[in-house]
Amino acid sequence: MAERKDQGRPSGGRIARTAPLVGLAGRTAAESVVAALRGKARKREFHEKAAERYAERLGRAKGVLMKAGQIMSFVGFAVDDENLSVYQRALARLQDDAPPMPFEMAAEMVESELGAPPGELFASFDPAPIAAASIGQVHRAVTRDGRQVAVKVQYPGVEQAIRADLANTELLATFFQIGRGMVSGLTRLDVRAAAAEIADRIGEEIDYLNEAQNQREFGDRYRGHPFVRIPGVLPELSTRRVLTMEYAEGLRYRQAVDAPQELRDRWGEAIFRFTLGNIRRFHLFHADPHPGNFLFHPDGTVTFLDFGCVKRFSAHRVGFLVAVSEAAVAGDARAMMDLHLAEGFFDPADAPSPEVVLGWWRSSLAAWTEPQPYRFTPENTSRTAATEFSLTGPYSEYLRRWNADPGMTMLTRIQLGMAAVLGGLRAEGEWELIRREWDRDAPPGTALGELDKPFWGGVGVG
Repeated sequence: MAERKDQGRPSGGRIARTAPLVGLAGRTAAESVVAALRGKARKREFHEKAAERYAERLGRAKGVLMKAGQIMSFVGFAVDDENLSVYQRALARLQDDAPPMPFEMAAEMVESELGAPPGELFASFDPAPIAAASIGQVHRAVTRDGRQVAVKVQYPGVEQAIRADLANTELLATFFQIGRGMVSGLTRLDVRAAAAEIADRIGEEIDYLNEAQNQREFGDRYRGHPFVRIPGVLPELSTRRVLTMEYAEGLRYRQAVDAPQELRDRWGEAIFRFTLGNIRRFHLFHADPHPGNFLFHPDGTVTFLDFGCVKRFSAHRVGFLVAVSEAAVAGDARAMMDLHLAEGFFDPADAPSPEVVLGWWRSSLAAWTEPQPYRFTPENTSRTAATEFSLTGPYSEYLRRWNADPGMTMLTRIQLGMAAVLGGLRAEGEWELIRREWDRDAPPGTALGELDKPFWGGVGVG
């Protein structure tokens, strides 16, 4: 029995916990997380076995390492096209189907946190988890007064393991090597500041009371919304390591991608409006847009899950993003350059050409700058990311001179994650009309906009 319990614990020791990432880091900062495995001479069977091995090792490592694997699973790799789906398919299991801990361990955590075993606290408590992720796993239960709930239980020891990871300079260096494999152009990134940013965000995710507060804030704002659903939190059954919320049923992402196109378009617009509308309206992001954090419903609504990672921005930074969007859509290179110089993103004596800066942002904001309606696809999402962040591509001049701050790095992660989710849905929409609703106070440009605007009443954006 003791051996079974240990099976679910995060592996310990610097070498043991770093090992899963070492094989993924790649030979150069600009390469993919699986660059060492990308050779076309390799047989497909080799890639399949390698992908399964890395998914399993990352899943057992939990914490920071598993979160890296989750990010990799929905951001395009730099492997050859033939083997791309092999890695994505294997690592996709980390989104909501990671190796779980035994029920005995989960029950011990519930009792230590809430003061009684699950059988006493709940009318029923399913011993089999419905999802297992990087920090904890989720069990379905029924409260004593008959409410259907989901109970997220943190892995024992994962907080200590994560804090050790974040203090491990060797592992963090490898983590950033992986990050630069996905966002290769950030050569001038302040690594220490970025490390602090990531440590802050992951540190917040460890504390379920922080997540509960974030979820209640979003839930209060969106209560009764026509197409956004957020489960309510039960504070009396929640602590730093156990979070109990209303149970929500819906399609998982892997099922949603096969739904009719009209429904996928509606879901895509709901995610787009929620993800990018919040930064304009409330100056905050639901900052972990990986596919496991959405449930999709036949009426076109979307349930948003996992509020452990929420990023807040200043009004000044939001104003910059709105101004950049306007300049990109207008094709105004001079205005775009002036905005960057004012923020200190370039050394005026060594700045790229205004045309290159404009080109990078027009590519990044393709959903607004391309002919409308615009369809997200896995192909154009991967192609855009590869072009944007290639040090030998058309925007290398921009990337080599851009003094990116950690906040902009987080925005890049959110942008890539959302685009990848919408790409998998192949969602099509009038995205520029939606932007004008936010940035120019234009009339609703879509059917969902007609539902959205009355809900907010006098609450403006920007």
